[in-house]
Amino acid sequence: MVKVPKGLTLVVGLGISGRAICRHLERCRVAFMVADTRVTPPGIDEFHAAHPGVKVHCGALSELDLSEVEEVVLSPGIDPMAPGLEVLAEQINPVTGEPRLVGEIALFVRAAKAPIAAITGSNAKSTVTTLLGEMAVESGIKAAVGGNLGTPALDLLADEPEAPLYILELSSFQLETTPHLGAASVAFLNLSEDHLDRHGDMQAYQAAKQRIFNGAQHVVVNADDAYTWPSRPVVSQACFTLTTPEGDQWGIANQAGKPWLMQGATPWLPIAELKMPGRHNQANALASLAMGQALGFKRNAMLGVLRRFKGLAHRTEVVGEINGVTWINDSKGTNVGATLAAIEGIGGTLSGRLILLAGGVGKGADFTPLAGPLARCARLVLVFGTDAEHLCAALKDSVDVREMDQMHQAIQAAYAVAEPGDCVLLSPACASLDQFANYQERGDIFRGEVSRLATQASQQEAT
Repeated sequence: MVKVPKGLTLVVGLGISGRAICRHLERCRVAFMVADTRVTPPGIDEFHAAHPGVKVHCGALSELDLSEVEEVVLSPGIDPMAPGLEVLAEQINPVTGEPRLVGEIALFVRAAKAPIAAITGSNAKSTVTTLLGEMAVESGIKAAVGGNLGTPALDLLADEPEAPLYILELSSFQLETTPHLGAASVAFLNLSEDHLDRHGDMQAYQAAKQRIFNGAQHVVVNADDAYTWPSRPVVSQACFTLTTPEGDQWGIANQAGKPWLMQGATPWLPIAELKMPGRHNQANALASLAMGQALGFKRNAMLGVLRRFKGLAHRTEVVGEINGVTWINDSKGTNVGATLAAIEGIGGTLSGRLILLAGGVGKGADFTPLAGPLARCARLVLVFGTDAEHLCAALKDSVDVREMDQMHQAIQAAYAVAEPGDCVLLSPACASLDQFANYQERGDIFRGEVSRLATQASQQEAT
């Protein structure tokens, strides 16, 4: 056994967040060592150069004697119940009064000197986090934005120490090791089956997400998704819905025959002025307005952002129109809930039909919830990758499905059958790591293929 010296903090994981934890502890002059389960973690030489003298244990965590460790700080990718860590599950740090095992966000909360706004959910949290950040800036508030999106939270403390507000996207992995967030405003956007290989079941997954409510002064929840509702009373709550709002809810209703974003009976913005496509993005706009109002952002500033914001790369991103067919990159749709939102958000808006490209590593997900919506709006589903066979089995009784080996073959097949008014949607419902480095590479390749097809179509028209 390798004994962790008494009084030392142990950082577990040498990924992006783990490195940020180490930089933070060094700035705070806290003595620490590092553990990583990989025998040779990527970038280990660079780490030693940046932190000379810091001991690194590479290998099984069960080889460590943690009986006298001061605190263990986990990177989000590390399961708190991993062998070697489970002994700390119920132990309390006598210095902090918190569990002896925490994550990066617990350290952030201790050090942050400005209010926190936080967003979680299975899907759309990056979009809402980005919208809220732009709304803050437009309102004259130079908020620092990061967390699970972009800059690690602990690096924000060093990069923007005078920030008047921190806006954080938080994953379930980050929240499960955060005892008390104490945010000024939080949003729990939605919950759908994902990460069950880590959490075990939906109840445990929901419980991790619900920790965002701990100590919150104001919460925003999805009136259409009971999984997002707090399990305990909260100080102040706002709701959003894609139906007609009740009371002071945020929702959608007709004004002079046209749909508007509303708060109760008060109209805010015509749906037609939103640049983001799809019903799911209407929900994102409503959640952002609810949080922004609670945080004191200016009404006109928030509306200005919604009028110009076209969405994030790889998230229902319109990448081209070829011969009357719209091509949309939703490569960040890595779970069934995300793909379901894209199908339902886009399918009903088309004059033609939907052609879905899906596949990859399904993480044990149940694909059958996609069948009903696809039966209503899809012309064809083209599946590829590791779980193509499982997708096909789940959908073949409801819609025409064809299996392909690679995504580029699916793109070619979609191009061949698409008709004017159709939409070709890449929304895989799966992780990308079987055939791509990440979802960004998958989306970039899709975008490049669409660009090539557009050039080809233009040349053919010219001749």
